[in-house]
Amino acid sequence: MKKILIVDDEVNIGLLLSKFLTRNSFAVETATSGASAMDYLSKQSFDLVLCDYRLEDTDGKEMLIKIKEKYPTTGVIIITGYSDIKLAVELIKLGAYDYITKPLYPDEILNTINKAIETQIALNATANDPVETGNKKDKSNNKQVQAETGEFVVGQGTASRDLMRQILLVAPTSYSVILTGESGTGKESVAKTIHMNSPRKDKPFIAMDCGSLTKELAGSEFFGHEKGSFTGALYTKIGHFEMANGGTLFLDEVGNLSYDIQAALLRTVQERKIKRIGSTKEIDLDVRIIVATNENLGDAIQKGRFREDLYHRFNEFSIHLPPLHLRGNDIMVFANTFLAQANAELNRNVQRFSEEVEECILTYNWPGNVRELKNVVRRATLLTESEEIQLKALPLEISTYAKATAIENAVENTIIRSAGTNRPRDLKNAALEAEYETILNVLREVNFNKTKAAKLLNIDRKTLYNKMKAIDLGS
Repeated sequence: MKKILIVDDEVNIGLLLSKFLTRNSFAVETATSGASAMDYLSKQSFDLVLCDYRLEDTDGKEMLIKIKEKYPTTGVIIITGYSDIKLAVELIKLGAYDYITKPLYPDEILNTINKAIETQIALNATANDPVETGNKKDKSNNKQVQAETGEFVVGQGTASRDLMRQILLVAPTSYSVILTGESGTGKESVAKTIHMNSPRKDKPFIAMDCGSLTKELAGSEFFGHEKGSFTGALYTKIGHFEMANGGTLFLDEVGNLSYDIQAALLRTVQERKIKRIGSTKEIDLDVRIIVATNENLGDAIQKGRFREDLYHRFNEFSIHLPPLHLRGNDIMVFANTFLAQANAELNRNVQRFSEEVEECILTYNWPGNVRELKNVVRRATLLTESEEIQLKALPLEISTYAKATAIENAVENTIIRSAGTNRPRDLKNAALEAEYETILNVLREVNFNKTKAAKLLNIDRKTLYNKMKAIDLGS
């Protein structure tokens, strides 16, 4: 039996909701203040909190923040007496499943609660069933996650949980979505996951790279054309909108579209109809649109490169994908998943990464994000003939990055120790810093070959070793 905590300082509303939900097979507790609600939560676990926005001792926003911080596996729905779209968006971004307004309708409340609990169960399952490789791999859990998310790798950290929550929140709706983030963060995988968890999952998912479109080809690619409609039109072509009808159209790097193409897109999005080039027949569209960009569309609007009206058509919901280097220990979840995929692809049986390789993977800044990590793991798997991936299988820029970072930190610590944090720099310390920066640059240049470094620095190996020991780098 699922447990719900109702938080409302109007006793009658709390009582009515409690009776209604009890009749629908929920175990219910009621609290009349934020303080008493937090007391309940500290003593027992709840699947869902139904919280009024206006409370005598706090408000729904503060309650949401506290609950998500202390009890992240508990779903939260906020109830209020007035509608405010900006507040609704803010609450959802902070972790609320939904935001509903009074008066409350029983069927609506019940439907929202059931969906919230289903979503929270899915979120908790992805967090508690990490995908691993090696002897610890749980193949049944791996299949379950892949069946729900396809190519999307489900992490365990706060950023990953928040990302998955937003995906599961928006997926069942018909909202258009903007995905933002650096190149290589997995925006197409997220778009596919939204599609797979939507009512359109059995219909087409069509991806289109807007970055490669020319002005001349755009109309035909988007809307299609009839045979003979222009020079070179040797056959009838179905456009991407028509191919995606009933399903989802994913437009990658939408910020690269010319202003003219944006105008044509706006008409299509507004009217939900298209005409193939050379045809007078209108085709009705039922297409969900998900777009992705690695640039700031707000800046593009200010510079006159992107239409503000089209932006607002697309931006019914937005999800930002954080760069890989900010994903903490989830980086190894991704790496292990890619190792399993590479083993299957290459018919290998590589079980794990060595400790040194793991350190490099966790230390490296991954400018190419998830895409770069996947390629590196595939390459390393191909080069590895044993059960463990070693440093030699990594590209040099990755295997030496951890060393470079260690030296940089050591140099900085040495300068701080010798100069003192509250003393101004003097020539001695400036010279010391310059010396170690020179050593660092040369070591990088020769991929940390100390013999070559000493030769280029015109010092002997012993002198180089002593200077490295002075910054706690050892030999």
